[in-house]
Parts: sequence; C-alpha cells; structure tokens
Amino acid sequence: MHLPNFAARLVTRFGIAPLLDPRLPIVVRRRLLDAAGYTIPVPRGTRRARGLLGGVPTVVVSAAPEPGPHRVLYLHGGGYQVGSPSSYRGLLAHLSRATAAPVLAPTYRLAPEHPYPAGLEDALAAYRALRTAGHHAQHIAVAGDSAGGGLAMALVLRLREADEELPGAIGLISPWLDLTCSAPAVAANAASDVMLDARWLPIAANDYGGDEDAADLRPLEADLRGLPPLHVIAAGGEVLVDDADRLVERARSAGVPVTYERPDGLWHDYPILAGLMAEADAAIAALGAALRADCTRPTDPALRQEAATT
Repeated sequence: MHLPNFAARLVTRFGIAPLLDPRLPIVVRRRLLDAAGYTIPVPRGTRRARGLLGGVPTVVVSAAPEPGPHRVLYLHGGGYQVGSPSSYRGLLAHLSRATAAPVLAPTYRLAPEHPYPAGLEDALAAYRALRTAGHHAQHIAVAGDSAGGGLAMALVLRLREADEELPGAIGLISPWLDLTCSAPAVAANAASDVMLDARWLPIAANDYGGDEDAADLRPLEADLRGLPPLHVIAAGGEVLVDDADRLVERARSAGVPVTYERPDGLWHDYPILAGLMAEADAAIAALGAALRADCTRPTDPALRQEAATT
C-alpha cells in the first residue's frame, strides 16, 4: 500500500527530518534513524547477512529471486555523521530487487569521531575486497545517496587516480558534492525541502572535512572524462539539486553517458521511501534497471562491442 504524495510529505517532514536535528545528541540521532529503518516495508523474501568486506563491517542484502553475477556497493547517506545499513534497510532491499543483485552496504566510519578520509578509506577497502574476491570491475556498481553519493564519486575518482579498474556504473541519489554549501538552491529551496534542514549542512561539512582541501572533497572540480555511465536522481525542490545539476552538466560535457531523473514537487532523498511511495518505487526501479544493464554487459571488449551493435 502506497502513501499519497501529501501523506509521504508529512511523514518525511514530521517523522524523518526531526531525527536529523543537530540539536539532538549524535548518538541519539543514530539510534533513532536505525530504528526508523525498520518502519519501511521490504520485498518478501529479502535476506540479510553480516560480514566483513576489506575489514569493514558490511551488510549484504539480497531481495532478488535469481541474483546475477553483478554486485552493488552502496554507501549510505547521513551527512557523514549518521546513518547505517540499518537506517537504509528498505532502500537496500528495494534496490537489490530492482538490480537483481546483492547490495553490499559497508558500515563506514562516521564523523565527528572519524573525519575525512576515514569513510573514503573504508569505501576503498570494500571495493578492493570485492575485486580481490574475483568480481570483475564491470560487474560492480557503486552507488550512494546524499553524503554517500559524494563518497561514491570520491571513491571512483580515487580509483581512477590509482589507475585501478573502474566500476561498471555509478548511481547517485540526491548527491552532496559541494561541502561549501554555497549553491543558490541551498537557500532558495530551504522552505520546500521537507527532508533536509540546510542549517545542518555546514555543521556536518565541518565535522567531516574540517579545514581539509583535498580533491576528494571537491568532486565537482574533477576531470570527469573516462568515468563509467552515471545515473543521477535528484528532486527539483531539494536544497542539493544544484550539486546534481552541476555534476550532470559537467559529466555530459566530458562525454560520460548520463541519465538524470529530476522530478519537481519532491524533496531530498525521496527514494528512501521506496515501498511506501509510488514515486520512490519508480525512481528505484529505473535506477536499478540502469545499473543492471550497465553491469551485466560482457567483460570481454570484443563481446561488448558486438553487444553494442546488435
């Protein structure tokens, strides 16, 4: 059963957004968000397992009846301060069903206890562990939302810098890519975004990045040429929509294959309501199909060319 848009908006404004209030102790916010994750329905037959991936505690979620050889490495949002695979229980399951693949969600270290580059180091360790385990890079999608979207971009750019094989696709939901929080939409959409309080952004940015000026923290300034297909979702009324707009524009200019879903009348990270809201279901279904298509292409270059011409 889906909630109508207005009801989903109320749930977000009064049920989810208050859990991000920076006036609450950070430990309380983390526990409340984890508890809230259990209120989102998951597909029947969803399986969860815990383990280590590159030494990083990781939850593996599978909701696909017949999973393929590909995998999704998912980096959760939460302003680098809060959130966990438990908070994202519903989204991970629906994304697994949509991609027909297991979704692996690392419990990466959070600020302020563990500022940059701790979270990025954990993401790198998890990706490299997938490669060491025998998964072809083409069969891995790297995805994330909000701060996790910024982390996903930083991960892929760091892999390219290290001359490592890049994943088959990137999926971003409402990515946070500019820690200066200076884009016009941060102020212009502050009233319309029922999820994200723009006043929290500078606090979270400082806790994670501090005075660092590393390229990892500025993915919008990176050379994007040669990146894998990029699939982006953002809402026209959210405070971070300018980040997504700029990334998409620069990626297209660099020749990167891009899809971009940008509905009006919605808010930051609305796809986390997959299972409760039709628009969220549709967004995750489209993202999952795109990631699946990219990551199930043949790994042999000759076969990839043949598949592309048939």
